[in-house]
Order: sequence, then structure tokens, then C-alpha cells
Amino acid sequence: MTLSSFEEFLKSLQAHPLIHPEISRNTYMSLDLSNHNKELDSIDVSSSKALEAYIWNHLKSNNARVAFGGYLEHRGIYNRSDYFNTAKPEEERNIHLGLDLWIEAGTEISAPLVGKIHSFNNNTNYGDYGPTIILEHCIDNLKFFTLYGHLSLESIRNLKVGVEVKQGDPIATLGTAEVNGDYAPHLHFQIIRDIQNYNGDYPGVSNQLDLDFYKTNCPDPNLLLKLAQ
Repeated sequence: MTLSSFEEFLKSLQAHPLIHPEISRNTYMSLDLSNHNKELDSIDVSSSKALEAYIWNHLKSNNARVAFGGYLEHRGIYNRSDYFNTAKPEEERNIHLGLDLWIEAGTEISAPLVGKIHSFNNNTNYGDYGPTIILEHCIDNLKFFTLYGHLSLESIRNLKVGVEVKQGDPIATLGTAEVNGDYAPHLHFQIIRDIQNYNGDYPGVSNQLDLDFYKTNCPDPNLLLKLAQ
């Protein structure tokens, strides 16, 4: 299937909200964490506490409860970690491949679609996902995957690969900075067409050299979530 056909397929699906629908879509607010956001010039984005304060102030000033965005953003927040950095600038990973939902730790996350547990892991590199779950979906004979990063440790306890998940089932809660890779609490949500040989992990940030591949393999999650039209 071509990328454009897969994108149309995603648009056609009716996804259950990742966050409980009692939180109205009217209280969602877009958030720009790219290098183009000059407000971040005065924020120590290497500090999870400073970034969290900036995000909560953004929500409060806009009378919002959830901040979202980030697909293909070129971000400076990864500069703090050797996990993303390299001696060669062109190989530095700083282009975000998922969509983030910023909300309080402990928030329950639901499965947007029917699927099953593909894999899970606690990815403990500094700045990594922390606890992570990957779901496998097969809809209309089309298989693809969704990734949920920055979860709580409780989210991956007692999980079993292959367990079926119904649309709307609670699958996880969000973790604190102490366990989620040292970020303000949020969900990293990513769609993956070909999981390759990964288990419990998949690159969520790309360098410029590999971007064309990842843009094809990881299309815009908002095609499914429809948070911004």
C-alpha cells in the first residue's frame, strides 16, 4: 500500500480518544516545542521541571487541559542527551516522529483501536521513552502498529504479549519525570507501518539523513486522532 493510501485509510478510521472523553476536545491546545518557538529561548529545556512549568503555564493561560503537537518538529530538547547526539551534526537525532499529549502524570490512556499487545519494555536511556507499550492492529486485513511512550512503571507490570485489547480499553497511565526519561508528564503516540525487528521500542526521533524513510513508515498520528483539522 502506498503512503497516500495508508494515510487515507487512517483518516477513515474512527479512533477512541487516547485520553478519557470526559476531557472535552475544546480543552485541547496545540503546543510548539520546536526550535522556531522563541519563547523557549529563555527556558532551560534540558530541565524537566522548567519545561513542565512552561507547559502548565501554557495550558493555564489558554484555559486548556491538554497540550498536543510535535509531529516532525525539529527540537532542541534532545541536545541534553548523548542518546540522541553524535559527533556528526547530520546524524544528530532531533526531529520528532510522534504526536505528544501533555497532561498530568497518572492520566489513564485508552486504546484508540482494537488490537493486541505486540511488545513492551522499560527503555531507560536518559531522555528515552521509559516504560513503553506497542500495540499491533489488523484492520481490514491491514497490519500496523501504535507506540505509547513515557508511561508509568505500573503500566508494563503483568503484561503479556498477544493479549487482545478492545477499542477504548484502558492500557496504561502516564509516568512522572522520575521514570519517563526525565520529561514533563506526557504521552508519546506514534503510528508505525513496519515495526522491523523492534520489540518494546522504536525510534521516536530521527536525524535528517533518515527522515524520508521515517516520514513514510511513521505517518502523522493526527490523521487518526483528528485533534486538529
